[in-house]
Amino acid sequence: MGKTSVKTHSVSGDFGESPAPFFIPAAAPLQERRPFTLKHGDIFAVFDHSGDAASAPGRPEGIFYRDTRHLSHFFLSINGARPMLLSSALRDDNATLTCDVANPDLYDSDGRLIFEHDLLHIRRSRFLWNAACFERIFVKNFDDRPRQIQVGLAFAADFADLFEVRGKHRERRGEIHDPLVERNSVTLSYTGLDRIRRSTTLRFDPEPTRLLRDQAVFRFELGPRESHSLFVEIDCAPGRLGQQTRRAFLGGLRDARRALRRSALRAAAIETSNEVFNEAARRSVSDLYMLITDLPEGPYPYAGIPWFSTVFGRDALITALETLWLDPMIARGVLGHLAAEQAKEVDPEADAEPGKILHEARHGEMAALGEVPFRRYYGSIDSTPLFVMLAGAYLERTGDIAFIRRLWPNIEAALEWIERFGDRDGDGFIEYGRRTAEGLVNQGWKDSQDSVFHADGSLAHGPVAIVEAQAYVYAAWRAAEEIGRRLGEPDRGARYAAKAEQLRRRFDESFFDEKMGTYILALDGDKRPCRVRSSNAGHALFAGVAYPERAAKVVRTLTGSSFYCGWGVRTLASTEARYNPMSYHNGSVWPHDNAMIAAGFARYGFRQEAAKIFEGVFAASTFVDLRRLPELFCGFPRQRTQGPTSYPVACIPQAWAAAAPLSMIQSCIGLVFHPDESRLSFEEPVLPNFLDEIVLRGLSLKGASANVAIRRFGGRVVVDVLDRAPAIKVLAST
Repeated sequence: MGKTSVKTHSVSGDFGESPAPFFIPAAAPLQERRPFTLKHGDIFAVFDHSGDAASAPGRPEGIFYRDTRHLSHFFLSINGARPMLLSSALRDDNATLTCDVANPDLYDSDGRLIFEHDLLHIRRSRFLWNAACFERIFVKNFDDRPRQIQVGLAFAADFADLFEVRGKHRERRGEIHDPLVERNSVTLSYTGLDRIRRSTTLRFDPEPTRLLRDQAVFRFELGPRESHSLFVEIDCAPGRLGQQTRRAFLGGLRDARRALRRSALRAAAIETSNEVFNEAARRSVSDLYMLITDLPEGPYPYAGIPWFSTVFGRDALITALETLWLDPMIARGVLGHLAAEQAKEVDPEADAEPGKILHEARHGEMAALGEVPFRRYYGSIDSTPLFVMLAGAYLERTGDIAFIRRLWPNIEAALEWIERFGDRDGDGFIEYGRRTAEGLVNQGWKDSQDSVFHADGSLAHGPVAIVEAQAYVYAAWRAAEEIGRRLGEPDRGARYAAKAEQLRRRFDESFFDEKMGTYILALDGDKRPCRVRSSNAGHALFAGVAYPERAAKVVRTLTGSSFYCGWGVRTLASTEARYNPMSYHNGSVWPHDNAMIAAGFARYGFRQEAAKIFEGVFAASTFVDLRRLPELFCGFPRQRTQGPTSYPVACIPQAWAAAAPLSMIQSCIGLVFHPDESRLSFEEPVLPNFLDEIVLRGLSLKGASANVAIRRFGGRVVVDVLDRAPAIKVLAST
């Protein structure tokens, strides 16, 4: 089968058609197997519905720690046979995975049935905590006579780098060491070409009957209705002292659940009149907090599982913007960490320049060796203006001027990057063009090698001025204007305001196309316009750079039949030369893209159109397992009684997709925070057709909170204050 470019792309020529070096194989679609995912901190795991992991080319099963697969094979057998799956489920808070299986019919060597099916029940309960995977295997005999039971656990670790798992071929690898087998543990280890020794220790309780380098065997007898429990700990952190595995399981389970509950309690609670949407919203919140890793600077949402479970600048900044109303601590953590990682010097191999904000960080062997350029990689054109945008939005949401004051040197450095390095030719627009042949060809959010092109389908050559990056720069100058004013520097704020207005005029002249009824996709290296209708134009509304008289035309274009497929707005109009509903960026539907477009519609007063987008994306989620929105899905037109067409290797869960429906709630109800006045306002709220009521509890503002209900009443939408702190005022304009 073919291969699909994802996240990183062509290195042959500037914008050539050659295969991408960091592709993700599409030979084994994730949705076909619907694997279960778990995550805590820097460890994540992918298992099938029986709780097993069986690695194969293009299959991401296993346990990963800091971009290395620490366990590639894990397989349970009962009396030598694979159990039959009964059911499996992930807790609503993503804390534990539970798989129920039973014995199949078992025969002796002469073909005689000796053990009838469904007499043994096995329940596997599993969770991740502090760089380890813990499992309890509970076995119960429902037969009316004693049974001799043998539980086998086969295991292996290939210590493959994540980019190897994704399909990158390596000419050389390090050394796999002989397993260290002890009384109740086995340690598997590997020394990479980077001279780092990575290890995985499997501990068992009780002590196995037989323990080999690749298998643990437990033999015991169960009387009628009798049960027995086995405990397994898979530790990926070298040198960590282990306690008794049974005790570690029970203590870790308690701590893991408490930690998830504690972090999720920061978020406002959402309850609506639609129980299916309630399930989707709960899953969104659970996925968001599972993907969050607590870094020294605060909570940081990793981008997605399995391919992007690490720090991404753009993804986290957009996720923080989507969830700012719900939990501003996420934005604070993202700003703090990205400020700490801001580039200090010019490094062409990393596409880094002083003041630039990180695109991606990796911890694996291939990144350490430079086989992939992403150890600390800065190749995104939009992370830097988005950083300033988020700083301004965080201040507007919280009034936390003390934190922004500490961040001000980083904000100034980012603004200097925009002028000094971002605008390569001094024309007032920022452009991207990789500094190294190993870097990303396209450096906007649509970073496929074929995502930027002209109307005839020919690929654009760089440096490229992509439309949404200019919009973000405008918003960054506006944010800097307000921050400067709040910091007591009105002259500097006025200078930033002038830059914003100058950019707005030039942007309108160069990017708006009357005939197309929308903004063009980009300007290429010769300043030739890429007259392509794309969803990127909606980001101009999101950032506020569009003149009000342009907004209605853009809204009309993006909600027309060539864009809106029933599940949301496509990334590309169906009339364009490179349109393909199965492509990654040229015709698919991305929930986060739709959330940003909906926010842009709402910003210009088109809340009914925002609600239409919300309805489409929610409808798509009702057909997806666990109501969990994927990174993207195909852009085929919606058909009655059929769900959306899955994209074969979409990450699920993905942070900015999980946050998309949460963002669209705010866009529809017009929720605005005014910290200086201790006031919440609801500006011309609307409700999508599938909701008659939204109740929000714990809307926080400067240490106080309010509970409100937004209800459909006759032909109007009204806001009722259920409870509020005396310090908070709530106003609504309908």
